Amino acid sequence: MVGRARLYVCGITPYDTTHLGHTATFVWTDALARVLHAGGLEVTVVRNVTDVDDDMLDQARSQGVPWRSLATRQTYRFEEDMRLLGVTHPTFEPRSHDYVDEVIDLAAGLLDVGAAYVAEGTVWFRGAPVPAGLGLSSEEALDRARTGSHRELPGRADPFDVPVWQRSEEWEPSWPSPWGQGRPGWHAECTAMSLATLGPGLDVHAGGADLAFPHHAYEAALAEAATGVRPFARAWLHVGTVRIDGQKMAKSAGNLVFVHDLLERWPPGALRLLLLDRPWHEPWDYHEEALRRAEARWERLRGLAAHPTENEAAEAAALEALWDDLGTERALDIAEDAGGAVARRIGELLGVLAD
Repeated sequence: MVGRARLYVCGITPYDTTHLGHTATFVWTDALARVLHAGGLEVTVVRNVTDVDDDMLDQARSQGVPWRSLATRQTYRFEEDMRLLGVTHPTFEPRSHDYVDEVIDLAAGLLDVGAAYVAEGTVWFRGAPVPAGLGLSSEEALDRARTGSHRELPGRADPFDVPVWQRSEEWEPSWPSPWGQGRPGWHAECTAMSLATLGPGLDVHAGGADLAFPHHAYEAALAEAATGVRPFARAWLHVGTVRIDGQKMAKSAGNLVFVHDLLERWPPGALRLLLLDRPWHEPWDYHEEALRRAEARWERLRGLAAHPTENEAAEAAALEALWDDLGTERALDIAEDAGGAVARRIGELLGVLAD
């Protein structure tokens, strides 16, 4: 990358925020942006809020509250958690409900090029080629696609077609469109927000590894079909899944660990170090002992950073490790061995020590 780096990160669906699994993605994206900025690049970060979504609307209905109220309250909590963790506020933070017109334009464009069709008020993207493009069998793709939209919408011609614009239920929010009242489809929302804020191509797209398919695959396919620009993203930062006893941290599993609760007992720098002191792409299991070890290392780095010693060779090696596929483990090891200015520079760069 030369001059400018454009990063898009799939943000929260604002209900029950913010658990450790979500947080890993945002801390890693923040670390990447910091490293790129330190390398002399102008970094633009877009982190969306998906406030019009099947799960979001179902949660609001089950709680008996307006969906906008739930989204506003939960987004505030999320942003407070990010502030405490030292995550830099993104350059843009688009919200789905503000980009309805852009989704309508996307749907119209896909219809114009024959990449979509209309059936009973829903605009469907022709998605049959998408799984094969990722080397997935039909069976595996269908199984993984069940993590997407739950709505059974009429008129789907192929099991891998996805809604760009969908007919709303009576109790759901809806907006006028050329195809009747409706709302954006999940994948299309991110495509529209990304295209509107960053243009037809990204340098890095970030998100949890569990979003690689179907969400990111369809998001890219929609953008490429609409714009003709390929690839949609030059690189992907699919952050490893956080698990409890081998099971993905998820509301459905009942095993969520909330950042707010952890920050009442642990220093933000230690929690951030827990997330970053590992390969970014590998899944891992959270347990309190790991957080204790992270706090111990954080305390050591704080002490070492107070020393005035310089070591230019070690600092260069640590920075080189960060440029080599975001090698935070190696960089932190070098920083701890060298101490002094190197521990201070790397700790501040990764946001685990206050700058």
